[in-house]
Amino acid sequence: MGHPRPLVIDPTGRDIHGEAARIRERGPVTLVELPDRVRAWAVSSPDLLKRLLTDPRVSKDPRQHWPRWINGEISPEWPLFTWVAVQNMFTAYGSEHKRLRALVSKAFTARRTMALRPRIEEIATALLERVEATGRDGQVVDLREEFCYPLPIQVISELFGLPEEQGAELRAVVDGVFHTSATPEEVTDIYARFYAAMGELVALKRRSPGDDLTSALIAARDDGDTGLSEQELLDTLVLMVSAGHETTVNLIDNAIHLLLTHLDQLAHVRSGRVSWEDVVEEALRVEAPVASLPLRYAVEDLVMSEFGGPDGVVIGKGEAILAAYAAAGRHPGKYGEDADRFDVARADKEHLAFGHGVHFCLGAPLGRLEARIALQALFDRFPGLRLAASQGELEPVDSFISNGHRSLPVRLS
Repeated sequence: MGHPRPLVIDPTGRDIHGEAARIRERGPVTLVELPDRVRAWAVSSPDLLKRLLTDPRVSKDPRQHWPRWINGEISPEWPLFTWVAVQNMFTAYGSEHKRLRALVSKAFTARRTMALRPRIEEIATALLERVEATGRDGQVVDLREEFCYPLPIQVISELFGLPEEQGAELRAVVDGVFHTSATPEEVTDIYARFYAAMGELVALKRRSPGDDLTSALIAARDDGDTGLSEQELLDTLVLMVSAGHETTVNLIDNAIHLLLTHLDQLAHVRSGRVSWEDVVEEALRVEAPVASLPLRYAVEDLVMSEFGGPDGVVIGKGEAILAAYAAAGRHPGKYGEDADRFDVARADKEHLAFGHGVHFCLGAPLGRLEARIALQALFDRFPGLRLAASQGELEPVDSFISNGHRSLPVRLS
């Protein structure tokens, strides 16, 4: 390899794209070190990543295929513990994955997603009225706080019948799951609070079921022959609620930031040369909302040359794999020398931001719809919108998984 020492990943995610470039420089697949000296193979080549993500010899189940988990070496205090400990379709393999995914996939069909459009438009309009009130007389508004965050939270809360008073706690625990430089105490606290919140939700919906996905999952668990355990029920809710909003928050945040820092690209949309869909896809490519996704595991020795990867590299049986989506999204081999450039008219905007293969994100159509509605509503309402901070003043979220800003200050005109 020429790089026997693994590249140490910065758990605070201070420089997602600089780190992604360093990963790419080491070749299509390279060893990296995650928090607590956990090693993994980071895959940054889009083609190699697609082949691995669709190969049945690559698993997401640590209970079957990760010796470090099986041997009890991974502590509940590890910052990424929730990402591997959950028992739901995110960490399931083979027929188990099919069983768990089938339970929720019905809720995310294209037809059901499109039926949500009027409600998402209502939510966006109501939020923008609040934004307008806050931003009167040239006041600075934090758009991440006032718009990017509450829109997906409200959509997912309504889908799953989450009571409004749980909103603040829910947001805190989901932020905690993505906080990859958290202390051991913070990790265990967040884990406990998340399960307490989901436990309360299940108890509430058992007492008084509603027309929501939580009630439907409980009915499938209590009345059906799905084999869904109580733990899988809770873990499926944990997955849906966390994946269902954090990524969309980052997508909307990044797309707004990209347009406000590339006014020539915004002009293309306003002139009708490109669509809001083009904006969303290019934003997903150039600023993947999930920069790197832990973890997958080699079910047997994987010889990379057999996947079109480099000669002499073998991911050994039981070794961990990190999908380096931010690195793949700007790969010059696929997108050319201007791969770092935000270009809404780019011909090839294909990306892996929602994953690939059997674990492709179920909520992708919903996330895309929310982003298109949010962006169009925002820029139609505030044509003079501009950033109220310099590039250097914007802080990234504290995570190497989640790629977004801590705040997005703007002036409305």
